[in-house]
Amino acid sequence: MPLLELKNISHAYGSHAVVSDLSCSLGQGTIGCLLGPSGCGKTTVLRAIAGFEQVSQGEIHLNGAVVSSPGRHVAPEQRRIGMVFQDYALFPHLSVADNIRFGLRQASDAERRARVEELLVTVGLAGAGGKYPHELSGGQQQRVALARALAPKPHLLLLDEPFSNLDVDLRERLSLEVRDILKQAGITAVLVTHDQHEAFAVADEIGIMHEGRIQQWDTPYNLYHRPANRFVADFVGQGVFLQGDVLNAREVRIELGTLAGSIPTDCGVGCAACGKGCQVSVLLRPDDIVHDDTAATQAEVVAKAFRGAEFLYTLKLPSGVRLLSLVPSHHNHAIGEKIGIRLDVDHVVVFRNA
Repeated sequence: MPLLELKNISHAYGSHAVVSDLSCSLGQGTIGCLLGPSGCGKTTVLRAIAGFEQVSQGEIHLNGAVVSSPGRHVAPEQRRIGMVFQDYALFPHLSVADNIRFGLRQASDAERRARVEELLVTVGLAGAGGKYPHELSGGQQQRVALARALAPKPHLLLLDEPFSNLDVDLRERLSLEVRDILKQAGITAVLVTHDQHEAFAVADEIGIMHEGRIQQWDTPYNLYHRPANRFVADFVGQGVFLQGDVLNAREVRIELGTLAGSIPTDCGVGCAACGKGCQVSVLLRPDDIVHDDTAATQAEVVAKAFRGAEFLYTLKLPSGVRLLSLVPSHHNHAIGEKIGIRLDVDHVVVFRNA
């Protein structure tokens, strides 16, 4: 039985539908994520799970019990859900220990002290209980907020854009640390973010949201390599679409050559069923294009971005079509130079042209 289950939920602000017929579920100890652009409805879903919004259709189940439906609404404080916000929401006049202790009013003094010390160790802040929020870095404050949310041992933890106020390097490091802490605690969690790097670093399962609906709920690997539709393919990762012709159920021809491999039958509108000559769009990721000086196909370097271990090259094919390629940085080619490239595609992703 899933710990959290959303069954066909909808929500509207007045006549404006924000969430429409949305369903997903999470098992115990699983970290899920709602990922999408601003205004897609992901925060509304999180607020509905927390109990701050009531659904107009469908049901939300927590530990097998209905906590939200059009005819039933369990108050937020009765759901045993913890929340971590992007602005930390710490009490500035309380010490770190007292901030964590705040949610433990029902426990004895000894139990509260023990739980606070345990959590300070868990989040890597042992010995910092006497400090105040203003004496901590942004990353440390977020760890305190996480410890406070975990203190009462909630059934479910919700994280609303928890890393957005941090710089890039700290954001990447803290996202990995938070995943380790949640896995160590064995807690089920839902993260909301617009940043796919955060989502990929933290979550076991991700739902890509667009216009109030989940477009695909899947593992990060499958979202990247097996997107369910054009929106997911465009939103997740980087890539370009090249026009192609289906030769048969196992081959499609594009400008760079013939891609061999089973063409998916669930590629949006079933291009494999349309037969030979079907016009399709083929997704090529930067890691699908390999630099090879011996290759027959030449492409012109029109832009490049240095990323330390590699360059991200923008290449122009003879037809004028542009694509992206990740190339080890010891291959430092000049703008305007032509280089040999070849395909190395493990997963053929195609969508039938409208």
